[in-house]
Amino acid sequence: MSGRNLQHFATNYKPEDAEQLTLRMKNGLGSSKYKPTDYEKLQAIFDAKRLEVDLIGQKVQKTCCAAKATKESSLLRQHRQVWSREHPRLQKAEEQAEDEIHHFINHIRPISITDTPVFSLQEYELSLKMEQDAFMNATVEPVYQLKDDLRFRMNNVQLKELSSDREQVSQQINSVKDQQDDTLAKLHAECLFVENEILDMGLEKYLVSAAVNPESIPKEVLEADCPYPKLKDSLVQAFQSLSERYQNRLQALQEQLQKIDRFCGWCPEDHELFQFTVSMYTPDTPNHRALCTDMLRRQFPERTRQELREHERLWDLLRFTQAQMRAVSQGWHRDQGELLARALVMLEEAEHAHQEELKHHRERQHQQDICLQLKEKLQQWRAQQEEVAKLEEAIAARQQEEGEERMKREQEKEAAIRSQQKEKVRRFYLRQQKRREVLEWRDQERLAALRSVMDKQARRDRERVQFRADMLQERKEREARELEQQREEQERQNRLVEALRKQVEVVAEADPERMMADTEAWRSRLKNENEFELQRPFYNINTYTDTQIVSDPRVRAEQALREAGLHQNQYAKRVLSDIKPHKPPRRDTKSTLKF
Repeated sequence: MSGRNLQHFATNYKPEDAEQLTLRMKNGLGSSKYKPTDYEKLQAIFDAKRLEVDLIGQKVQKTCCAAKATKESSLLRQHRQVWSREHPRLQKAEEQAEDEIHHFINHIRPISITDTPVFSLQEYELSLKMEQDAFMNATVEPVYQLKDDLRFRMNNVQLKELSSDREQVSQQINSVKDQQDDTLAKLHAECLFVENEILDMGLEKYLVSAAVNPESIPKEVLEADCPYPKLKDSLVQAFQSLSERYQNRLQALQEQLQKIDRFCGWCPEDHELFQFTVSMYTPDTPNHRALCTDMLRRQFPERTRQELREHERLWDLLRFTQAQMRAVSQGWHRDQGELLARALVMLEEAEHAHQEELKHHRERQHQQDICLQLKEKLQQWRAQQEEVAKLEEAIAARQQEEGEERMKREQEKEAAIRSQQKEKVRRFYLRQQKRREVLEWRDQERLAALRSVMDKQARRDRERVQFRADMLQERKEREARELEQQREEQERQNRLVEALRKQVEVVAEADPERMMADTEAWRSRLKNENEFELQRPFYNINTYTDTQIVSDPRVRAEQALREAGLHQNQYAKRVLSDIKPHKPPRRDTKSTLKF
C-alpha cells in the first residue's frame, strides 16, 4: 500500500502540463496549501532585524573605539618608557659636559702674565654663572613660589575664601605663564643667534679641510740623505700617487656632499627635532620603527609619511657621505703613516747596504793581498793533495772490486731463492685455476638445469594464464547473455505489473507518515538480518591452516633443531638455508626490487 501511495504522489510533470496545473490550482486542489500574506507581521520582523543590526553596529563601533583607545594608550606608554630611559642619559651627558668644562677651567694655567685669554676665560665663566643665577631668580624661582603658594592655599584656606580669590589667583597664574612664554621666546631667539654665529665662523669647514689635507710628501723623505737617487724618486712618486688617489676620492665625496643641504631641505629647528626624536628610539628598543614613526607623526602633524621617509633617506645619505669622508681621511692618514714607516725602513736599509758595500770593498782588497801571499803555500799543498789522492784512489779501487764480488755472490743467492718462490707461486696459481674451472663448470650445469626448469614453469604459467583468460572471456559472454535475458524478462514483468496496477489503482488520501514509514516486510527483514549477524563470527580469517603450516619441511626442521637446542648455531642456519619449500613459488610472485 505504501508503495502504491509513493508511486501516486511522486508524479513527474512535464513543461507541457503547466496549463493543467494552473487549472487545478484555480479549481481548489491547492487552495488549502497556500495562505494569505501577513504584511504587519513581516514589518515587525523587519523592524526587529533592523534594530538587531543597529545594535550590532553600535557594538562594533564601540569595539573599534576601544581598540583605538587601547592602541593609543599602548603607544603613549611605550613612548613614556623610551623617554624615561632617554631622560637619565641626557641628564648624565649634561652633568658630564659641565664637569669636563669645570675641570678644564679649573686646571688651566696661564703661561705668563701676558697670557690674558686664560684670565678672560675665567672671568667669562664667572659672568656666565652670575647671569645663570640671575636668570633662574627671574624665571624659575617665581614659578616655584607660585606653586608653593597655591599648595598652601589649597591645604589651609577654606573653600569660600578660595572661591573669592579665584579670579586674582587666575590672573597671577596667567601673568606667570605669559612671562614664561616671553622668556622661552627670548631663549629660542638667543639659541638661533648663537647657532648662526657658529655657522658664520666656518669652524666645521676649517676642521674638515685640516683633517683631509695632510702633507703629500713628508719632510723625513724629502730631507733624507739616500745614496740611491732612484730609490728616493720612487718613494716620492709613491707618496704623490697615494695623495692623488685619496684627494680624488675626497673631492668626489665633497661634491656629493655639496649637493645635499645641511638640514635636508627643512628648517633647522625641525631638522634638530627630527634628529633628537630618531636618536631616542635606538634599534634595541622593541618595535622602534613603529614608535619612531608614530612620534614623528605627532611632532610633525603637517607633514606626510612620504615626506618623513624622504627626509630620513636624505639624512641617512648625508650621514653616510660624512662617514665615508671620515673613513677616507682616516685611511689616508693610516696608509700615509704605513708608507712613511716603510719608506724610513727602506732608507735605513739602503744606508746600511751602502755601508756594507764599502766595508765589503775594503775587505776584498785586503783579501787580494792575503791571496797573493798564500798562493805559493797553496801550490805546495796542492802537490801533496794530489799524491794523497792517488793513494786513496788505489785503495778505493781495491775495495770496490772486493765489494762487487761480494754483491755478485749475494745476487746469485737471491736469484736462486726467488726462482724457488716463483715455482711455488706458479703451482699455487695452477691449483687455484683448476678449482675455479671446476666451480665454474658446476655453476654452469646448475644454471642450465635451473633455466630449463624455469622455462618449463614459465611455459606452463603462460598456458594456464591463457586458459584462464579464455575461461574468463567465455564466462563474461555467458553472463552478458544472461543479463540481457534477465533485463528483457524484467522489462516484460514491469510492463505487465504496470498494466495491472493501472487497472486496480486506488486513489487514497495523503498520509505522509505512513508513506515514509517502514513496511512490515521491511521490519521483519531487518529483524532477521540482525539475528543472522549475531550468529556469524566477528571477522573472517584469511590465513594458512595448521595442517598447511606443519606440512612445510622448513617448519618441521626448525622445530626439531629447536628441540635439540641447535637452532642458533651456524650448522642450523646452513641447513635451514638449503631446505627448499614443498611447492616452489610462482615466478610472478617474486619481487625484482633490491634493497
